[in-house]
Amino acid sequence: MIQFSKKTFIGLLACAGMLTACSDSNDDATDLGNLTPTTNNFGKATGNFTAEEWYPGGELGTTEKASYSAITPAAEDAGMDADFNTGEDFFEHLYTFDVEPRKGLGPAWVRNSCIACHPSYGHGKRQTEYRANQIGNGYLLVIYHPDTNGYITEVTGMPQTQAMAPFKAPIDESQISIEWKTVSQMESGLAMTFPDGETYSLIYPEVRIPQTAFNTDPKPSNYDVRLESTIGVYGTGLLDAIDDEDIEKQWAAEAPYVELNPAMWDKAAGTFKASAYYSAPYNDTGTHRGSHGPLKRFTYAMTRGSLQDGAGANAIWNITNVTRSDRHWLYTTTAWAKAQSEDPEVIAYIKQHGASTSSILHPYYADGTDEGIKNRVYEVLNTPSVAYKETFEKYLLNDAYYGGQEEMSDKQYYQFMVWHRGLAVPAARNLDDATVQRGKTLFTELGCARCHRPSWTTGADNMWVDASTKAYAATIGKSASQMLPRYPNQTIWPYTDMVQHRLFMINDIRTGWCRTTPLWGRGLSRQLTGADDRLHDCRARTVIEAIMWHGYSKQSDAYTSTEKFYNLKKADRDAVVKFIESI
Repeated sequence: MIQFSKKTFIGLLACAGMLTACSDSNDDATDLGNLTPTTNNFGKATGNFTAEEWYPGGELGTTEKASYSAITPAAEDAGMDADFNTGEDFFEHLYTFDVEPRKGLGPAWVRNSCIACHPSYGHGKRQTEYRANQIGNGYLLVIYHPDTNGYITEVTGMPQTQAMAPFKAPIDESQISIEWKTVSQMESGLAMTFPDGETYSLIYPEVRIPQTAFNTDPKPSNYDVRLESTIGVYGTGLLDAIDDEDIEKQWAAEAPYVELNPAMWDKAAGTFKASAYYSAPYNDTGTHRGSHGPLKRFTYAMTRGSLQDGAGANAIWNITNVTRSDRHWLYTTTAWAKAQSEDPEVIAYIKQHGASTSSILHPYYADGTDEGIKNRVYEVLNTPSVAYKETFEKYLLNDAYYGGQEEMSDKQYYQFMVWHRGLAVPAARNLDDATVQRGKTLFTELGCARCHRPSWTTGADNMWVDASTKAYAATIGKSASQMLPRYPNQTIWPYTDMVQHRLFMINDIRTGWCRTTPLWGRGLSRQLTGADDRLHDCRARTVIEAIMWHGYSKQSDAYTSTEKFYNLKKADRDAVVKFIESI
């Protein structure tokens, strides 16, 4: 049995009606206390589960709390509690234009907080309308050209629907419509009724953004829109600790049997393409894979490399538009800069309110003339397309209003990453239940485990370290690679093969390729977040719906497994669901 230097299990007890009373400084408001074992078998081998499977994050990465926000034993044992709690604050609270320590937002932004997208640190919730300020709206708009699958360039890759006065948001969200449609017939021919008579239904979103919603010049054309919802942020440090070589072996093992994403995988060479790696050196010595950095493994599209350049590390900049030393520019586009610089209402407002050095609009004021303001607005908002570092320092960073300071210091970013890499995975539940054990057997027999690979063993966790953390480490005389929580040689149970597959669903994800989502901890979603929506756009309201979407098309990599599930008797289907909700 794995030994934890942690508190004993005390159960939910009176916490059920007093959620906040059960929280400590490391837990979100919906933490329901410690997990309760069904018998004294917790932590012991039972049925077809090993003792280790109770601890999906391994000894260093599992929490006993029924929480997505708890600190890992590794971070706690390393004495990182204070930095973890400070980093948590950056995630949980709103950003403003000018209040320390959470400055950001302007001139345009996607969300005003991280937790708005990740309710209780979990998966986003299904929405019927797009409103950026709706807590739980984890949706990101994916606007792309359907003929190339490339993002449109008129707005940012994470499209913004909020802006500070007098600027107009790149997209007017009041014109965005989300219509949920019902599947009347599966393309694969599977009926919407199981053979034993139980029915299920499937829905999917159709999203429309009219051209009039874009406050850009030019406005985009020939585009389509999809939704991608956030996933849980817990346990990502453990996925970061898996060796690149081990993930490559998994892709190579699957290559003979399924088509792999040609943008990532060189089929002829039997290895990853250079584009599958982050381009910066891997660690302090830069010795890993020559000039290559870590393997891209985060986001549905696997676009981000190490967690230190992963979805969260990047999002603290491009979602809230918070500048820092290694993100030394605004997140904007040329088309938006042009539209705002030529808008008479924008120019008039800056002319009236931007003269004072204490005004947030002062960097745009220039000489106070219409032409001067027009040129300055264009130059400042267009920083990604010009010599942004020089422009940023000249007109923003050194402006009296900003006081020469980036909005997030290197130390603050380091604390944010201690929190991000220090988030634990909740322990498994009900593994001594005969139904759950039956579900595990069926999960394997159906072939689900081929993609939702149960376990991995992490490597030495010699992580790649970003420039901002290195800069802070230098100021305190420490090695940057030893300053963040580490998870070497841990057996973990995320239930993902870290490979991209295609399900060929109607209104599918952009490109069709999607990383297998980890299943660990998802069974606590309804308890912790109030919703159990699944898949990339929250189209699945239940586990059953998520499974059946895998069989919408016979082209799906998971069709055969779904067909087998479809033909199970109800008790066995329920067993598979209970297993998935327990791991």
